[in-house]
Amino acid sequence: GIGFDEKYKDRIFEPFQRLHSMGRYEGVGIGLSICRRIAEAHGGDITASSKPGVGSTFVVDFPEERLTKDD
Repeated sequence: GIGFDEKYKDRIFEPFQRLHSMGRYEGVGIGLSICRRIAEAHGGDITASSKPGVGSTFVVDFPEERLTKDD
């Protein structure tokens, strides 16, 4: 990623939330929220760490075994 201030770490996973203007970078702000929903649907999570102007790292964790509704 392009990097962002980590005080916005929770905001970037919300639908249609952008940290930059539409003219500066492409996209509508839904990609990371889709990634979060997919991870959570499989019992996982997504987190990010970042430094402005340096870049971002996104980590997606999934459980080794997915729990069933009966568990």
